[in-house]
Amino acid sequence: MFRTTTTTTKSTIYSLLDQCTTINHIYQTHGFMLTRGLDLDNLFISRLIDLCSNLNHLKYATQLFYHKPNKNIFIYNTMINAFSSRKRVNESVFIYSKAKNNGLKPDFYTIPFVLKGVIGLRDNGVCLGKWVHCESIVFGLDCDVNVGLWLVKMYASFGCVRDARKVFDEMCVRDLAVWNVMVSGYCKVGEFEKAREFFEAMEERNVVSWTALIAGYAQGNMACEAVEVFRRMRVDDGVKPDEVTMVAVLSACAQLGALELGEWVHGYINEYNLRKSMSLCNALIDMYAKSGNIKKAMDVFENMKDRCVITWSTIIAGLALHGFGKEALDIFSRMEKSRVKPNDVTLIAVLSACSHSGLVKYGRWYFNNLLPTYGIKPRIEHYGCMIDLLGRAGCLSEAQEVLNRMPFEPNAAIWGSLLAASRLYGNVELGEKALHHLMKLEPNNSGNFSLLSNIYAADGHWNESGSIRKAMRDNGVKKISGASCIEMNSRVHEFISGNGSNPLPERIFEVLSLLNRHMDLKSMHI
Repeated sequence: MFRTTTTTTKSTIYSLLDQCTTINHIYQTHGFMLTRGLDLDNLFISRLIDLCSNLNHLKYATQLFYHKPNKNIFIYNTMINAFSSRKRVNESVFIYSKAKNNGLKPDFYTIPFVLKGVIGLRDNGVCLGKWVHCESIVFGLDCDVNVGLWLVKMYASFGCVRDARKVFDEMCVRDLAVWNVMVSGYCKVGEFEKAREFFEAMEERNVVSWTALIAGYAQGNMACEAVEVFRRMRVDDGVKPDEVTMVAVLSACAQLGALELGEWVHGYINEYNLRKSMSLCNALIDMYAKSGNIKKAMDVFENMKDRCVITWSTIIAGLALHGFGKEALDIFSRMEKSRVKPNDVTLIAVLSACSHSGLVKYGRWYFNNLLPTYGIKPRIEHYGCMIDLLGRAGCLSEAQEVLNRMPFEPNAAIWGSLLAASRLYGNVELGEKALHHLMKLEPNNSGNFSLLSNIYAADGHWNESGSIRKAMRDNGVKKISGASCIEMNSRVHEFISGNGSNPLPERIFEVLSLLNRHMDLKSMHI
């Protein structure tokens, strides 16, 4: 009878634990356990600690932990995981050390739980990670698949891809997850050939494998490669993409302006009812804005139930890109009324909107109120937007004043905007000054030389214009080849001037000749 009653009580505890959604539920369940002497059960206390962590009540979880006598490694692991999940790494390492001091041996869960917290560190994270690696070797845990996976993750997260590779090579058994981490790790440090080599060597691949490579290419500004891998994933291997894949593909579409493929992705999301997370909707807005369809971008924005600061910043930047400055400022006003706090990126988008639409008065106000009103310390990008705004509006003296009081060394983008403004308004002196700095920052950028040469020519200084062209030749500065992209059947084809690598040049020239003849005949008819 006692055995039956105990079993029934434990079953009740399990049921109560499964239904805990608030801290009051945890208090009540804990009280129920106390009155029945079940508060000494390691499994129940571990579950309570985990629930407290999930509900962000670490203080109560800590009290539960310290009041529990005769703790086993399972309890310690739960507490370590609770601290690591909240990025409280010092506490998780302290609990780990306490377990060792109490004579407990770490197991295959302990090391991964500590490493989970280490990965979130910025300063000295890799040093602490190496210490944990040494601990895993001391206790003979480094051969475990899960421990190896987290060691590879840790090294890859800090960009130590060679250390990650060493751990990978020494693993006796490797699962699919560790292969995926290595692909992502190589992509993170820009070693795309190695990432592709690993990818091709995989005996099996899942959607995470494909997404890792697609996202790596997209983040590395290799959008054509990202789109090509996506096409292969979908057409050749028949792997169904998930929402994370779609975010990566949309990023590549935004870089290329591949509207047709972007629309297909949007249609796929709707057809297969993929979860429209905030990040996915943000990616759709960005893609439509950068691919030329700001109306669709606005439709996605207006249909979103929840919006974060990234959502607002993305649509403001999109409107700015299309020259809808006043509309962008209206959206910013809506953002403020929604009590979403703007960040530094939002204000860059706002200043960019003012710049593209010549809203000098508004631009001055927002720039001067970055710190007083919005609590944002101006970055070089804010100064760059303001200088660009003043330069486009012809306020060249004021632009130089902002430049002189800027607490940063001007970058190539700022000098480039001043060079463009000097050409627009025929200011030879400013153009010379801008090119002088650009020659140091971008010695091989032919566009800068061409701009100043055009400024001289427009002002009738033909000798100076010629000397600039001569300087380009003498310094070995080659004119950047023109390039264009065309999207057809969800594939992006890139054409570079002077590059004969296209497999169908004769067919292309045949069509161009046909178009030229057609245009000549049409003009004769007119």
